Amino acid sequence: MWVPKNLGPLYRSLLAIGLVCGTVVLQSCSDGGEASSSKLVASSGQITPAAYKVSYYAAARFADQATFGATPKLIEEIRTKGFEQWIDEQFALPYTKIPEGPTKVRNRAIPAVPEVWNFPIATWMNQTLTEPDQLRRRTVWSISNFLVASLSTGDPFGHVAWLNLLHQHSFGSYRELLTQASISPHMGFFLNNDQNRPKSAECPHCAPNENFARELMQLFSVGVVKLNLDGTLQRDARGRAVETYSQTDVEELARVLTGWTRTYDPADPNGNNGTGWDTPMVPSKWAPERDSGQKKVLGRTFAAGQAAPKDLDDAIDLLVAHPNTAPFISTRLIQHLVKSNPSPEYVSRIARVFQDNGRGELGDLKAVVKAILLDSEARRGDDPARAQTMDGKFREPFLQHMAFVRGIGCQRNFKQSDGGEFIPYRQRPFGPGSVFGFYAPTDRAPGSNLLAPEQKLLNANEFVGRYGDPNYLLSGISGTNAQVAAGCNLAEFSNAMAQSSTAYIELVSARYFRGAMPPSLRSTLDQLNAEARGSGNFDAGNWSMVMLGFALATPSFGVMK
Repeated sequence: MWVPKNLGPLYRSLLAIGLVCGTVVLQSCSDGGEASSSKLVASSGQITPAAYKVSYYAAARFADQATFGATPKLIEEIRTKGFEQWIDEQFALPYTKIPEGPTKVRNRAIPAVPEVWNFPIATWMNQTLTEPDQLRRRTVWSISNFLVASLSTGDPFGHVAWLNLLHQHSFGSYRELLTQASISPHMGFFLNNDQNRPKSAECPHCAPNENFARELMQLFSVGVVKLNLDGTLQRDARGRAVETYSQTDVEELARVLTGWTRTYDPADPNGNNGTGWDTPMVPSKWAPERDSGQKKVLGRTFAAGQAAPKDLDDAIDLLVAHPNTAPFISTRLIQHLVKSNPSPEYVSRIARVFQDNGRGELGDLKAVVKAILLDSEARRGDDPARAQTMDGKFREPFLQHMAFVRGIGCQRNFKQSDGGEFIPYRQRPFGPGSVFGFYAPTDRAPGSNLLAPEQKLLNANEFVGRYGDPNYLLSGISGTNAQVAAGCNLAEFSNAMAQSSTAYIELVSARYFRGAMPPSLRSTLDQLNAEARGSGNFDAGNWSMVMLGFALATPSFGVMK
């Protein structure tokens, strides 16, 4: 592959820009500081016809927030229908179930072959590339990053069941989602609640397990410190943050949650799939595995003698209705969909919707998601002249990858040279290393008070990957066969590059930069294209991917403003 002599220095500059902007990009960085949002240059043909409800730029921006990446068809659909109608139609779509595939095999040890372990994630990625239920999938991705039951452990069949559970309940009530998550066998295994037993004379080997009880409060509902409705901290007279719960509350909630167990298939008692990975956990039939005494959590008394389902229902009711839960969960959804550092006013507006959807219903996720996407703080950037410097969020590695492959029209995920599925290694979907997810929601940009959680994943390795992915994925894995098998439309980019530098830049601008690629990036691409054409060894197809990687590695694409 021919590389122009100045690409190395320019790329080193690009890396420097990216790494520096990682700390301040939400405030002021835009394409190396040379082009502000007010200087965006739209692609030709971007005049909004009267028939369209939404501008091209606004539709593409909305797609960044509500889907896994803009495509020409999706942009046209959003422009024609408008935001609210598109959202309502997304709510009406049924969820696309992940099939069991090779993960359910009776009487077998879990095979260590990649095809089985990768199947749930690879299938989900393939569906996400082309299935129409984009908003549900983006919501599932958002929820899975704070309601975590990582697919890094457990059983592949359980992974399928967990992903289907999230899709089934992502547009329902948060109470129902939290209830189903609490009795999920995968969650029970991941956070050990299937082993939570009171120690007693009848069961001397039993022991309470606080893992799930702690995370149910700390990460899935109320959080560790008390919040005002707008998400700001409540402080005591000495200015210290007030804790939401105590260690005693954790211990008592663990008692509330004792006695749940996975089910077993009588026809397959010894096989891995016989352990009920696709069936909700049930209360144990052996009384000593259940603490039936009186408990007290967050000031609420749980009467002695209640059955496990009643104790669980009461606990979920208590946590979802807690004043902290509305701002706590609202903030996390805003961060994952729209904005890393939402204003207190934005959080307050969404938290009120969480508390009451207008019909007296608590925790209606449809109403919450719709309010987040249609809020004035989310939509003001649809007009670049009205955008604020603190708007936006980093495009984390998985969102970067999916936007890239959807933008080039791929119909399925890539196969590697060994025939296995390509799974993005820099942020393996649904596979964080711990219950705390890929990053903490309170992570801030270094030297700043700005919340910038996704920045934790942006490092030199990530920037190198963003630059090299188009060339690697489309030629380095298994050559043109990978491209053909994935149904990617590389010819569109190759032909544009062969036609002219301008045609290529216009295509990339429309596909990935909302038709408004910053002037400095346009100039750099044009300069590199001119040098490549004059080298005497110019390959339009290869070079179109090199330049796409270069463009997508810039902060102009890496930050969704």
